[in-house]
Amino acid sequence: MRTKYLAFFAAVTFLVACGEDDTKKVVEKSPLSKPPVEKLALPDFNADSAYQFVADQVAFGPRVPNTEAHRKAAEYLKNQLTKFGATLTVQKGVVEAFDGTKLNFQNIIGSYYPEKVNRVLLMAHWDTRPFADQDKKDRNKAIAGANDGGSGVGVLLEVARQFQIKNPTIGVDIVFFDAEDYGQPSGTMNPKQATWCLGSQYWARNPHIKGYTAKYGILLDMVGAANAVFTQESISMYYAPQIVDKVWNVAARLGYSNYFPFMQTTHVGEDDHLYVNRLAKIPSIDIIQYDANTRAFAPHWHTHDDNMEVIDKNTLKAVGQVVLATVYGEK
Repeated sequence: MRTKYLAFFAAVTFLVACGEDDTKKVVEKSPLSKPPVEKLALPDFNADSAYQFVADQVAFGPRVPNTEAHRKAAEYLKNQLTKFGATLTVQKGVVEAFDGTKLNFQNIIGSYYPEKVNRVLLMAHWDTRPFADQDKKDRNKAIAGANDGGSGVGVLLEVARQFQIKNPTIGVDIVFFDAEDYGQPSGTMNPKQATWCLGSQYWARNPHIKGYTAKYGILLDMVGAANAVFTQESISMYYAPQIVDKVWNVAARLGYSNYFPFMQTTHVGEDDHLYVNRLAKIPSIDIIQYDANTRAFAPHWHTHDDNMEVIDKNTLKAVGQVVLATVYGEK
């Protein structure tokens, strides 16, 4: 995932830069008063299945645009969404990376009840970082991206599998964004150039359906590591605080507050939901790991340690069950 270091906005202005922020703050927040627990007949999110979906992606190798692994992974994702009953749409195009490389990208979209106006958008990026710029060795080699890329997609593939078993009552679009992680390496940043999240920038300007909109969006990024903590990050709180409250209260009612504490942090400088909010005008949040030790992301971020060893089924279960409960709670 992109270098999400924050040089966030003062007032209304963003510095669209990606990097580690030296001025992150943590604000503790008490939960809102919770409505009575609704007895919903929720599907049971299968963590073993989600784990396998992550492993399947990693087995292709780094999913860097313009590579054979990327092409094979794209076909796999399309086949899985179709298998799980989604209406498939694929956006193909070419975008230019920070170094002038022309990237052939594919945004892969699976829609449930495409005819319904009442919709929710679920998102993750499926490409992986072309270099390990946060590592001390083999920095010019691509990373496996088990957590950063693989985990969000793995959770949403299991969500799609559950949709086939028990249909949601609203329309849902699952979007796998491409070319998210080909941003400019740390230390060579050009704040005038938005080099990250190229697939979501394209989609936000050119949605797969003209005039597309949704009630809200949920982005999953780095959602599979052991003992992960998902705080209420500042871009989400700026654009969609009501959706943050909705999702975090669902997590509390399900008993997952250890994963979803009511704590606000400023540690994400740029992610796909920024452009969905800013360009597509769909209020969207990011479920993304915060590491208290680094005051940013986990130590394996953008290194070769981002492999299947960091993926934990309990974390996948927590995130997936919260997403399912949120969607099935919509009328």
